[in-house]
Amino acid sequence: MAEKSLNKVILIGRLGKDPELSYLASGVAVGKFSMATSERWKDDSGNVQERTEWHNIVTWRKLAEICGQYLKKGSKIYIEGRIQTRSWDDKNTGTKRYMTEIIADDLIMLDSKGAGGAGVNDVQQMPDEPIEPVKDDLPF
Repeated sequence: MAEKSLNKVILIGRLGKDPELSYLASGVAVGKFSMATSERWKDDSGNVQERTEWHNIVTWRKLAEICGQYLKKGSKIYIEGRIQTRSWDDKNTGTKRYMTEIIADDLIMLDSKGAGGAGVNDVQQMPDEPIEPVKDDLPF
């Protein structure tokens, strides 16, 4: 029996910079931006502490174009996606480099209209490959 696994990320935060939109030679749109999530707590002395985590977000196709059109630095968004780590050889140092990114599949703009939301509330990205239907014995 195959082991089940899940690679799912849900983030709510703010963009650290405007999205960078580019196109592959095939015409497929790619969007990239950084996103900050923060947590606050009181330490043992009662002082408020804050920690910010930065995430590299990648969007594809129509979702990338929508991000490029509607999102700006500071926009508050909800992202669903998966974690992906890629590697490459650094030609300057000869070492292997790694980058962990969130590949976004779903986006909800949480700002009000005029503050980055532009009236678009829920955007879903098409999967990279068509999803094959599961064949089973169910009659429906």
